[in-house]
Amino acid sequence: MATPSSVVTSQNLRTILLGVVSLILYVVLFSNEAAILELSLSGGWGFVVPIAIAFLFSFVHGAFTGGFWDMLGLKAQTRKEPKRWSK
Repeated sequence: MATPSSVVTSQNLRTILLGVVSLILYVVLFSNEAAILELSLSGGWGFVVPIAIAFLFSFVHGAFTGGFWDMLGLKAQTRKEPKRWSK
């Protein structure tokens, strides 16, 4: 059985931290949805706000999800050679 000290690695700690940051981002987004909507509809460069939010969420949540699957031991299968099209 794994001891608690061997379970908490730097990768696991990073994954947990990214999960907490992702949760905080969702809470902030939903609690300020009216202000964000108003800002994005105001015209000018306001259209950039939802795009920036989408990039931020994509980066943080994607990094968390990748680390989460690694913690569970699930990895994509890799091939040594690329698959060729048959003629």
